[in-house]
Amino acid sequence: MWKHIAANGLTFLIVALFLVGGVILWGMNEYSAEGPLDQAICLNVADGSNMRRVSETLAEQGAIKSPAIFRMGSDYSERTSQLKAGSFLVPEGASMEDIVGIVTGTGRSTCGTEVVYRIGVVRNQVQIRELDPATNRYVELAEFDPAGEEIPSVFATVREAGDTQYRVVLAEGVTSWQAMMALNGIDVLTGEIGETPAEGSLAPDSYEFAPGDDVTEILEKMIAAQAAFLAEAWANRVDGLPLETPEEALILASIVEKETGGYDEVGTVASVFENRLLQGMPLQTDPTVIYGITNGEGILGRGLRQSELRAETPYNTYVINGLPPTPIANPGRASIEAVMNPEETDYIFFVAKTLNPADGHNFAVTLDEHNANVALYRALEAAAAE
Repeated sequence: MWKHIAANGLTFLIVALFLVGGVILWGMNEYSAEGPLDQAICLNVADGSNMRRVSETLAEQGAIKSPAIFRMGSDYSERTSQLKAGSFLVPEGASMEDIVGIVTGTGRSTCGTEVVYRIGVVRNQVQIRELDPATNRYVELAEFDPAGEEIPSVFATVREAGDTQYRVVLAEGVTSWQAMMALNGIDVLTGEIGETPAEGSLAPDSYEFAPGDDVTEILEKMIAAQAAFLAEAWANRVDGLPLETPEEALILASIVEKETGGYDEVGTVASVFENRLLQGMPLQTDPTVIYGITNGEGILGRGLRQSELRAETPYNTYVINGLPPTPIANPGRASIEAVMNPEETDYIFFVAKTLNPADGHNFAVTLDEHNANVALYRALEAAAAE
C-alpha cells in the first residue's frame, strides 16, 4: 500500500513539475512575443514611478496583455531597478521584453513635446514641437524669435508639463560671441557665461539639457566635442597640407564654413584655399575682412567698402599672406573634414554662381576663366538692380 501511495505521489510531482515548466515556458514566450500594439504610442514614465504603474499603464493603452508577466520578466532580467523617467516611443508590435528595454535603457526621451532653442548665424529661434507616434514625425506647435516676437501661449503650457524635453542647437558658422549671447538668454538655464569662448572652439551640434542646468555645462560640452573632433580629424589628415597645426586647420575650416553655400562643395572650396596657400597667394576672402570689422559680434549688415578692403589689418586677407590670427566662426564637422582631406583640384579662383549663396560657386584655374565667371555674376547683379 505504501509503495502504491509513494508511486502516486511521485507521479503527481512529475506532472506538477511538467505543468510548472510549461507555464514558465509559456510565460517566457509571451514575454518575448510580438505585442498587441497596432500603432506606436508615447509612454510617459513620471518621476518616482515604478514597474507596477508602468505595466498597468501599458495594459490600459493596449500595449501588453499581461502586467504580471511584464513585471516578472523585468524582475527576472534584473532591470526593474533601472526604470527611467521620461517619454518613450513604444513602436508597433513591441514585445514586453522590448518595452522593458526601452524604459530601462539610456533614459533618453524619444517622444513627447520638446522645446528647441536654435542658435543661427542670422537669427535665433525657439521651436516647440511634438512627436506624432503614429508617423514618427514631429509636428510643429509654434515657432518664434526670442528677441522680439510675441511669445505664444503654448510655450507656457509646455514649460509647465513635467515631461517636456529641451535642446539647444548650434548652427555651423555661428561666432562664439553669438553663441554666448544666445545661451545666456535661455531663461530655463542657470548661471552665466562671463567671457566669450575662443573663436572656433564650439562644436555645432544638438545638445540636450534640463531646466535648471547650468549654462556653462552646455558650453563645456560644446568645447569638449570640438576639441575631440579636431584632434581626430588632424590625426587622420592627408599628407602635404599647407597647415602646420590643428589650430591653423581650424582657422581655415572656419573660412571654408563662411564661404560655402552648400556642403556638397566644401571639399572644392577647401582645395582652392589650400592651393592658394601652397602657391603663396593671398586668400582674398570677404568673410575674414568682415570678422576684422565686427569681431564676430553681430552681422555687418552692409557691403564692404573699398577702404576696408585696402586696410592693413590682421584679418584682411586681401592684404596679408597666409591665414588670419584666429578662426572667424565655429566650423562644423564637414568643413573641418574638408580642410583635412580636400579634393584634389587645380582651382585657385571661385565666385558665386547666382545672387543666392545656396546655389554655390563657379570655380576656375586661370584668371581669364575667373574673370569670365565674375562677368556673369556682375550681369546678374545689374539685372537685379534694374
